[in-house]
Amino acid sequence: MDFYFLLFSLFFPRIVMLVYLVMFPQLFPTNAVPQWADILLGVFFPRILILIYIYQNLGYDNIWFAAHLVVAILAYFGGSRETARRRKRRSEG
Repeated sequence: MDFYFLLFSLFFPRIVMLVYLVMFPQLFPTNAVPQWADILLGVFFPRILILIYIYQNLGYDNIWFAAHLVVAILAYFGGSRETARRRKRRSEG
């Protein structure tokens, strides 16, 4: 897998997958995911799809898998103070 794909997909997973699919198709990760699942996961859960790509190409004992898993958990469960502040402000108003 390409280093830049792994790095930039930590921050912008959906955009990186589109850029690599259109501009660098030879560097897009090989996978065994059915095409319908590629499309659905790419639209709704791109971080999970990238985790699947990393698992299939590099294995689960890779540092990139751990980094993407931590970022996915933080992103899906709203792990920032800004999110908590917005929720509090929305419930008060």
